[in-house]
Amino acid sequence: AKPKDIVDTAVSAGSFKTLAAALNAAGLIDTLKGAGPFTVFAPTDEAFAKLPAGTVENLLKPENKEKLVAILTYHVVAAKATAKDVAGMSSAKTVNGKEVSLKVAGDKVMVGSATVVKADIDCSNGVIHVIDAVLLP
Repeated sequence: AKPKDIVDTAVSAGSFKTLAAALNAAGLIDTLKGAGPFTVFAPTDEAFAKLPAGTVENLLKPENKEKLVAILTYHVVAAKATAKDVAGMSSAKTVNGKEVSLKVAGDKVMVGSATVVKADIDCSNGVIHVIDAVLLP
């Protein structure tokens, strides 16, 4: 089976409903369905649930679109970086324009303050690494 693009892969995984809703509200679906390649550090629904109460609901409001875009693009690198690639990097420039720090601690890969819980989910236009916290730029 041909791998799906990043958005369809995340949606069919079922644990990224908040991320999918956020990408939709931010108008980033088409971008992440584009040619890429992209590396997406994808926070699970549980990761979004760790944010203070009301944060997600607030971010999804139209008036906060710019802030939402800034947060989401901080989870995307405009290159394909596998876990092996990431392990050799101390930071990566995100689509947001800011650098996110990367480090390997034991057998874990840390992205900012988040831990990669599942790496290298291959997609037709890049790769997803699942993380356990939302990165705030």
